[in-house]
Amino acid sequence: MLYLNEKDLLKIGIHWNETIDNLEKAVACLDKKDYAQPVKPYLRYRDLTNRIIAMPAFVGGGINLAGIKWIASFPANIDHGLPRAHSVVVLNQAETGVPVAVINTALLSVVRTASVSGMMIRHFLKARPLQKANVAIMGWGPIGRRHYDMVSEIMKGQIAKISLYDIRGIDPATISGPAKAQTVVVKSWQEAYADADVFITCTVSKAPYVDQKPKAGSLQLNCSLRDYKTSILDHTKAIIVDDWEEVCREKTDIEMMHLERGLQEKDTKNIADVVYHNAMAAWPKEMPIMFNPMGMAVFDIATGRYFIEKAKAMKVGLDLE
Repeated sequence: MLYLNEKDLLKIGIHWNETIDNLEKAVACLDKKDYAQPVKPYLRYRDLTNRIIAMPAFVGGGINLAGIKWIASFPANIDHGLPRAHSVVVLNQAETGVPVAVINTALLSVVRTASVSGMMIRHFLKARPLQKANVAIMGWGPIGRRHYDMVSEIMKGQIAKISLYDIRGIDPATISGPAKAQTVVVKSWQEAYADADVFITCTVSKAPYVDQKPKAGSLQLNCSLRDYKTSILDHTKAIIVDDWEEVCREKTDIEMMHLERGLQEKDTKNIADVVYHNAMAAWPKEMPIMFNPMGMAVFDIATGRYFIEKAKAMKVGLDLE
């Protein structure tokens, strides 16, 4: 069994176009129904703001692995100098169930999350080409920072400005990379929202706050799922989810749209519709597009496969008997 930790993944390196290409292979399995993914249970106890989630899945095709991600999210950790999220992924041979790898780091989950966003950006820019784009990232934790890295790589040469905002403030010394010269720290989400062609939420917001009309033709990546008021439906009908059954629960923005505004699964598109059926091109170009990802275990399994193949080739990690 191969064991990988955060240092191993960093040694392998994060190459965003590769991780996005890899996820598109997983989406092909979704489109062909060559996968299995039960709805993930949430374990809560004592302080109910905390949760540990079990995310099992099988992905077919060239990935051909089963596995599970066990991820803990304890928001108050950041007040005690600890990461909010901790995660372990176990990967099993699809044919025998024999465990082949353990990946012990939340970085895999962060890479998966940012790569899914990158996949949406890639297809958004295919459907709506932009010479230069304004990007905004709300939240400067691990997910926000990796989204910044991802955008800097996959939109290289297309970025006019990246606006960053975090309610806790942002130290300019923490900003680095090829897009640093185009990056500004703003004083409010509103300052970035109005002219953002790509607006990304990477917060731990407990209540929705985005209550304004988005820029015409923009992409709204609602990664943190609890940032938008249901009035967003007054401005767009272009709603994408990763999996309706997963995302329409746990008080997400999608569940609130369902309960308060009557949004139904038939009113949305999914990832396979976008990647393999060109769904974004069907909407009027001036209509904002909103993507709401609950997080799919199939993408964790696929990302795990990517890293273990890289690790084997580079002789990274620890072989356990």
